[in-house]
Amino acid sequence: MSRLHEPSEAALPIFFVAASTWPQIRGALPPAAAAFAQASNFEPKPGSAQLLPDATGAAAAVIFAIEEETAAGKDLLLPGKLAGALPPGLYRFANEPHDSSLAALSWLLTAYKFGRYRPASAKDAPQLCAPAGVDAARIERIAAAVTLGRDLINTPANDLGPAALEAAALGVAAQHQASAAVTRGEALLAAGLPLIHAVGRASADAPRLVDFCWGDPSAPKLTLVGKGVCFDSGGLDIKPSAGMLMMKKDMGGAATALSLASMIMEGGLNVRLRVILPIVENAISGDAFRPGDVYASRKGLTVEIGNTDAEGRLILADALALGDEDAPDLLIDFATLTGAARVALGPDLPPFYTADEELAAEIARFATAAQDPVWRMPLWDAYDKMLDSKIADLNNVGGGPFAGSITAALFLRRFVAKAKAWAHFDLYGWTPRGKPGRPEGGEIQAARLLYDLIEARYGGPPAGCPRAVHHIVAHIDEAEEEELGAEDKSP
Repeated sequence: MSRLHEPSEAALPIFFVAASTWPQIRGALPPAAAAFAQASNFEPKPGSAQLLPDATGAAAAVIFAIEEETAAGKDLLLPGKLAGALPPGLYRFANEPHDSSLAALSWLLTAYKFGRYRPASAKDAPQLCAPAGVDAARIERIAAAVTLGRDLINTPANDLGPAALEAAALGVAAQHQASAAVTRGEALLAAGLPLIHAVGRASADAPRLVDFCWGDPSAPKLTLVGKGVCFDSGGLDIKPSAGMLMMKKDMGGAATALSLASMIMEGGLNVRLRVILPIVENAISGDAFRPGDVYASRKGLTVEIGNTDAEGRLILADALALGDEDAPDLLIDFATLTGAARVALGPDLPPFYTADEELAAEIARFATAAQDPVWRMPLWDAYDKMLDSKIADLNNVGGGPFAGSITAALFLRRFVAKAKAWAHFDLYGWTPRGKPGRPEGGEIQAARLLYDLIEARYGGPPAGCPRAVHHIVAHIDEAEEEELGAEDKSP
């Protein structure tokens, strides 16, 4: 991952210009640079960049056009485009973009490349000096966490099956001295997690649940739940081949939870953090769960399987019920859950659901400030009856083509009762076409805004408390709650 460098006057200056400021900035440039810009017919259209020479022909400055200060809907991540457009070298901001912190973060996010299977280009990438007045450590912390999540989503299922995703989650926990427990295979039934077992039992790589905890036990309780379907064939309701091409990203909810957890723990936020990841492959074999089957859930509700390709909400149901038992102050789940969400809002704008008006307003405010867009959708009570079953407490699908994202959220709501506030994010986890701050491929959505929100709500580490050293014990098994570290609960 690229990092921010110490400020240096030797770095090449980048001047941010808009139509209204360009004449003044051009007049202050060295004569040779100003003449070159004029000869090149540079126009300050947002996103336009020009490398300017001095009188000897050596690089002297960069000009980059951004929107007017008064423009509605400014893209504060636009300066990140420079990370992929400039030649190798060290650069600095010579004047202020609209938001120096977001501009620097976007530079790091844009520079991301997934290089597991093909070596990165030998060409050196341009480097940026930390802009004056920004928290460089915080920016790098966020970029590193997003890189972690993107790498997980971009890794195909042959190298990131349930066992590998478990290992990645335990690695994050161990890095921050969090306590962790793992429940695998048939042990899921004994632990009261039958839906996770049903969905994942057909795979040669056993289903499992990773549960880790970190933070001061007396701090506000924050629980993150992430859907970890490492590959989704659709099960017996098999997807067409085109529908499977992107299914390595169906564990994007787990990747998002790990990314946000990494930000929180590295930042030492004042929370008692719990992360719950139900991890499966939705495969096909003689042991696969079937349409029409009925299963009990951890909460005690019986669920009729209307479609095996609606598996994500099943594993989330058990995980949410488990997390809800702790009565957290804030319970958040992430899932690449429905195509209906993409039809409604597209790939870049994930919907979220919550009944908490204060939380909804905070999410919207921090999403705008962080340039991490989400959009609130309704938990429409009238649609709850779409989940009715004639033989069980509820069906796992709505039984028709309408309101798919809403009915999925309503299904999940049935498994949350004690949490003081709950929010569900229906993510896409992928950028189809690259843009500044968001290169093509796996993407971590909503984590940046939630990190800002959680930091504002609960604050950083207590005075005198070093970051990332306080930890607590997972409450999977009360008899073993004094043991720290990863615990294997396989039979």
